[in-house]
Amino acid sequence: MNQTKIQMFCKGFCFGMLLQIAVGPICFFILQTAANSGFLIALTGVLGVTLVDGLYILAAILGLGTFLDKYPKAKKLLQYSGALVLIVFGLSAILGSFHIRLLPSLTLVNSAKYTNVFINTLLLTLSNPLTILFWAGVFSAKIAEGQMKKQDFYAYGMGALGSTMFFLSITAALGSLMHTYIDTVITNGLNILIGIALLYFGIRTAFRKL
Repeated sequence: MNQTKIQMFCKGFCFGMLLQIAVGPICFFILQTAANSGFLIALTGVLGVTLVDGLYILAAILGLGTFLDKYPKAKKLLQYSGALVLIVFGLSAILGSFHIRLLPSLTLVNSAKYTNVFINTLLLTLSNPLTILFWAGVFSAKIAEGQMKKQDFYAYGMGALGSTMFFLSITAALGSLMHTYIDTVITNGLNILIGIALLYFGIRTAFRKL
């Protein structure tokens, strides 16, 4: 990796860490999973998030953001689909605290299976496909400002992905401490709070202006 690519990777990592400050539903879900099931299981969720984010960044580089901009109805469909996923996950988290399953195959509370967590985080991350538009905008702005060439996108994107994995791994580690030292009553309270947060993000997504 040459010096320019290393610089782009570092810039992407720093930009990604700034994005992590705006804590979203994925962060809450990873925290909840670690608190319920431990670090290693939450880490499979981190891998799921990183995989989907990587696909979204790649899609932005390949120009899918421009395609979505041309079809407002497609953007609206993606927006409402994403909002529905967040709302369902939020309700599931709240009801799961009372041992009620919204859907037999969807359980967020005390789910100790690696595959369940991986699939759930895939679904949650996929619930925001308009991330493609965000990254398309970032790359376009960087080119317009003369800060980046198209061949730098991949190193910059890898840096941003690295920040996601780093931040969420720390979140999982903090959540696992809760798993070790906090009793079930407090954990259930956390599940309810996180469920409410997911509902908020879902409703906000549904009414967001594109």
